[in-house]
Amino acid sequence: MNSFKAELIQLRSHLLTGTSYMIPFVVAGGVLLSLSVMLHGKGEPPEHGFLKDMWDMGVAGFTLFIPVLGGYIAWSIASRPGLAPGMIGAWLAAQCGAGFLGAMIVGFLAGYIVNMLKKIPLSATMKPVGSIFIYPLVGTFLTSALVIWVIGQPIASMMNHLNEWLHSMQGLSKVSLGAILGGMTAFDMGGPINKVATLFAQTQVKDHPYLMGGVGVAICTPPLGMWLATLLSPKKYSAEERQAGKAALAMGLIGISEGAIPFAVADPVRVIPAIVLGGITGNVIGFMAGVINHAPWGGWIVLPVVEGRLWYVLATVAGALVTAIAVNLMKPGKTSEEQNKA
Repeated sequence: MNSFKAELIQLRSHLLTGTSYMIPFVVAGGVLLSLSVMLHGKGEPPEHGFLKDMWDMGVAGFTLFIPVLGGYIAWSIASRPGLAPGMIGAWLAAQCGAGFLGAMIVGFLAGYIVNMLKKIPLSATMKPVGSIFIYPLVGTFLTSALVIWVIGQPIASMMNHLNEWLHSMQGLSKVSLGAILGGMTAFDMGGPINKVATLFAQTQVKDHPYLMGGVGVAICTPPLGMWLATLLSPKKYSAEERQAGKAALAMGLIGISEGAIPFAVADPVRVIPAIVLGGITGNVIGFMAGVINHAPWGGWIVLPVVEGRLWYVLATVAGALVTAIAVNLMKPGKTSEEQNKA
């Protein structure tokens, strides 16, 4: 039992290492995206000029945080030789649509693959070459092969099946459909499951704008809920997490779900169920109140084109509050030693 607990602590340590290196990319990218959309004044990316350039800067940050996450999880496990396999494998996983959850899995795979390679005996002349050539090269090939030939196809098939399933669910009651869409939208914050749910609503914004009325709420409740959680129970979060919470506020208001990812990576077991509960709450309230959102976007940036604005705001606040209360109830307080270390 003690060895299992020690192993879990070690796994969490690797996750926190990946998170600490990832957070600056999420914050920088997310805030730049937020500023470009806010200054643009519409619930959509700007298409030209200075604001488009700012948007591209933010996209670059969001593109890089996934390989950085996978790379530094692998680095934490296998030191420097794990960095390239983790980053390259995580980037390939992102191309397959695996999102940050895929990057986490690939980071662990890459780290443990490189550690296994290190156990292969090398001659005295080959040992210096191992860490800079053999382990990164073979580790990258093996990790990438797993992603491309083992992980990639099942993910693509799952996305197709989810999309078909959602289209078959349109006859459900608003509560049932709202719960499904809200949970999927919040679950992986910009990942493949989120994209299936949001694209389902976005592609029908002209014929069924009520879908975006609920989904627009569920898009922003994860980051807003985690910001609120750091505000309500600051002692349960490190100084770094509290700063990430401030950035999550800006991202949540303009509909960027990825603002909650640093919290989900650091503590997925508690954070993901909490943000799913909040997403379901917000989406169902939006559906039941008959909120209509004419923009294929979320957050409060779309309020000018929302019908039923008061209910849209109330649904957002309710969803964020449910997330904050749920995660803080599940989260233990940090010890003074952990706070000092942070």
